[in-house]
Amino acid sequence: MDAIEAIKGRRSIRKFKPEQVSREALNGILEAGRWSPSWGNTQPWEIFVITGKALDEFREESLKAARGGAALNPDVPMPYAWPDQLKKRYGEIGEAVLTALNIRRDDSEARNRQNEFMTALFGAPCLLVLCVPADHSAIGYAMLDIGLIAQTICLAAHDKGVGSCIMAMAVIHPEILRKVAGIPENRRIIAGIAMGYPEPDYPLNRFERKRADVKDFVKWVE
Repeated sequence: MDAIEAIKGRRSIRKFKPEQVSREALNGILEAGRWSPSWGNTQPWEIFVITGKALDEFREESLKAARGGAALNPDVPMPYAWPDQLKKRYGEIGEAVLTALNIRRDDSEARNRQNEFMTALFGAPCLLVLCVPADHSAIGYAMLDIGLIAQTICLAAHDKGVGSCIMAMAVIHPEILRKVAGIPENRRIIAGIAMGYPEPDYPLNRFERKRADVKDFVKWVE
């Protein structure tokens, strides 16, 4: 696949087919991911691949935590405030999701069902959990490195017809991941990537995406 085609064609998948992605295909995707750049070539990432019964247990425990109102305790704090322009974009994507699903903003029951579907990783048959050493002295650079390998993995997956969704929701209860996947305390859990084959007709897998114009974020200095 052409690189530009892959960049523009990749999108966050929000419903997956139950069909498993083979270990061979996943290994090919991860093989591409290892060529991602990193600060000083440190390659700080460690990735846990969760499938099968372990993933079923993770889903069950996550839904139980969500329904019980468990406090969120991610290893990396989630953002809750943005400058006005970023807040506006965040609101717009939320509105686009509800519109695509024909869910009214005041329909709390339908919104809760959708939140539970997200908690269950949109039915993905595979979850990648991206970690870095807990004692990494420059977490900002480690986060950048995780972003780089996450994007590479998602592009490589798209090239093979495998969908992906980078999810903060997957790591809001790190204690569940440590229990299910055996992730040690000396690893900081950064992000999850849900992976699988996309359900092509699902509204959230085909609604129109919007991006800021280049002129909105690029400043030319001559």
